[in-house]
Amino acid sequence: METGILTQFQDLGVSAVLALSAVGSGLGAGVAGMAAIGAWKKAFTQNKSASFMLVAFVGAPLTQTIYGMILMNRMASLALKGNYVWGIGILCGSAMGISALMQGKAAAVASDAMGETGKGFGNYLVVLGIIETVALFVLAFGMGLLGKLAGA
Repeated sequence: METGILTQFQDLGVSAVLALSAVGSGLGAGVAGMAAIGAWKKAFTQNKSASFMLVAFVGAPLTQTIYGMILMNRMASLALKGNYVWGIGILCGSAMGISALMQGKAAAVASDAMGETGKGFGNYLVVLGIIETVALFVLAFGMGLLGKLAGA
């Protein structure tokens, strides 16, 4: 069994993919949540009903954490066999995290627009779905790459 300095960080990529995707999810949901709260406050101060549907916008960035976990589980089996998957973990986790952050920013604008007009929920959800697709691509391509590395 190796005991060098590198082996101490063998699981760095495995933990990085989850951590970075989760950081992006947290930041994205935080930004969207602040906007939703602002839209609700505005509705309450005008004695209007506040749309609970804004919660869907707030929760949208959370799925990137799930994608990070799925990729992490696949990466763990390679790491246990002695492979170093730092690059895959750090880069895929960063891409998923940035996708989540940008999705949260778009969700914040959607919350503001929906709070102001009460219209367009479906359109806003489509935009969030397009941003989500980036993280899904990263997951799919990362899984494909890991499959090739496992077979090598």
